[in-house]
Amino acid sequence: MSALELQGVSKQYGTQIVLDDVSLVVHPNERIGLIGANGAGKTTLFRIMAGLLPPDLGQVICGRRVSIGMLHQEPSVDAANTLHDEVVSVFSELSDLEHRIQEVSDRLARAAEAGESVESLMAEFDRLHHRFDAAGGHAIQVRTNEILGGLGFTQEDHARSIGQLSGGQRCRAALAKLLLQDKDLLLLDEPTNHLDIDAVRWLEKFLCQHAGSAIIISHDRYLLDRLCTRIVELERRSVFSYPGNYSRFAETKNLRLLSEERQFEKDKAFIKKEQAFIAKHMAGQRTKEAQGRRKRLERRLAADEFVTETAASSSAMRLTFGDGNTTGSDFIRCDDLGMAFDDKRLFSGLSFQVPPGERLAITGPNGTGKTTLFRIIMGELEPVSGTLDIPPSLRIGYYAQEGKHLDPSKTVLQHIRSAREGFDELQARSFAARFLFTGENVFKEIGTLSGGEQSRVRLAALLLSGPDVLILDEPTNHLDIPSREVLEEALLEFSGSIIVISHDRYFLDRVAQRLLVIRPEGHVIHSGNYSSYIEFLEQDRARRESESRKKSKEKSEARKPKEKPARSTSSRFDAMSVEDLEAMVIDLECKLSDIQEKFGDPAIYKNPEELETLQEEQAFLEQELSEVDQAWQERAEE
Repeated sequence: MSALELQGVSKQYGTQIVLDDVSLVVHPNERIGLIGANGAGKTTLFRIMAGLLPPDLGQVICGRRVSIGMLHQEPSVDAANTLHDEVVSVFSELSDLEHRIQEVSDRLARAAEAGESVESLMAEFDRLHHRFDAAGGHAIQVRTNEILGGLGFTQEDHARSIGQLSGGQRCRAALAKLLLQDKDLLLLDEPTNHLDIDAVRWLEKFLCQHAGSAIIISHDRYLLDRLCTRIVELERRSVFSYPGNYSRFAETKNLRLLSEERQFEKDKAFIKKEQAFIAKHMAGQRTKEAQGRRKRLERRLAADEFVTETAASSSAMRLTFGDGNTTGSDFIRCDDLGMAFDDKRLFSGLSFQVPPGERLAITGPNGTGKTTLFRIIMGELEPVSGTLDIPPSLRIGYYAQEGKHLDPSKTVLQHIRSAREGFDELQARSFAARFLFTGENVFKEIGTLSGGEQSRVRLAALLLSGPDVLILDEPTNHLDIPSREVLEEALLEFSGSIIVISHDRYFLDRVAQRLLVIRPEGHVIHSGNYSSYIEFLEQDRARRESESRKKSKEKSEARKPKEKPARSTSSRFDAMSVEDLEAMVIDLECKLSDIQEKFGDPAIYKNPEELETLQEEQAFLEQELSEVDQAWQERAEE
């Protein structure tokens, strides 16, 4: 039985056909990656699936009792609510109970201060707490803390109003609200937007454990690799389904495109030959044969029996940065660099060098000073300590995270011509075409362009500057997957030095030779790409856990009471007195209480390994407490 099924769905806006006879089956517990070029209709397809937009033709069949939740790219949240209240508002009864408990608690405090009787208030407080716990309120509180912490919110953020949050934080609040509802089918439209690398890793783990189905629109190929069991590509108004993750899809699609291109050439030659025969013999002795061929050709064309359009023939951005400076003496050197704003320290003791031709990638959570480091390199800020040495002979090409230097009133053509002195209009138009700006699009004003289009304009200007060193701050933001892959190929061919900030893990795997990871607790330089860094962390965690288990076992053996020789035991608790067992129960309850308090700390959810260790420790203590308590009760009844 399917969770959701589309049958012959079509959608058209004016004369533009967005979806044409789309059919798709979503199975229970399936995680699908939905990909396609920007503007292909992915969000339209999501809105139809969610029942927010009716199809022009076809139908959407939802499985019985299947609940659907959708994350919009620009979600709607109540600016008057606090972050906590907005997220738990999906459980209105529990939210109301929580507020009533707080009100009664405040009344209790005032009554106690005034010396008034509190018996009735205590009774109401207990009754409300009982209802709250019976409805799963405590579990939802823990889950809310887990989700908000995992998505990068601090405990102080819980009390902030939605109106005080940034646009990115509001998107994360909407994501938290959706994840808390535990829907059967999640439709996630670019869920990793506004998430740093820690939050993306947390989201991956959360979705892996989600019991229902999920369809994810994303340009995050690493996430699609780790999470998805099927890739569905929306292309030429239809969908093509590929089993496996993104890397498997990329291999399979290349083979399909090669086969499709060959068939396209074969069909084109056949059609051309038939049309030539028809034109030659339509008025001659073989008119009837020509008429018959024309009817058959028209019938086959109408039935779409020929490949008349291929994905390979569509435009793709073409990008090359040329050759940068590769002389052996022109190193970028950073020595013991430190930066702080007032009392907030971003980083200190930062030392590295970038020789010609090396690709250094910088990553880490938001707010750790990565962009600030770039601004120091570009001379926009002075460090509070340390030195930075950049040879004056090096030509630096800088790609900022936001294109604030773009003049919104200039056209694409004007901006490209201003980036290269002496460019005439014909040269500029030819160059713009490499970045998918053709025809009248070159006369679009910068202020009217989408984020992806503005990124392509800035990359065009960067290429024209002929740099020796590329300083790139989140260059894959706003780019679709094909454009990201073109950018990666160009960077791999560039012979100069590259320093790049990125949260795109697939990009980091392809481009990085060394990794500088900046975190609040410090920084580390790793030789290798992102995956090798994660492998190093996993090995280190496994080693530490093994050492911890060994120490715990040794302590347990040392504490284990010696059995009395005269008594044959059938349980590890038989040699313990009732008082010992009672003390052990109290000790375990205290430890369990300490563990549960730690789950209220959002910092725990930023470290998936630490969270997993804490969950395992909680499960162990709960099991141990159950066994000890059972032994104590049996002994007390003897």
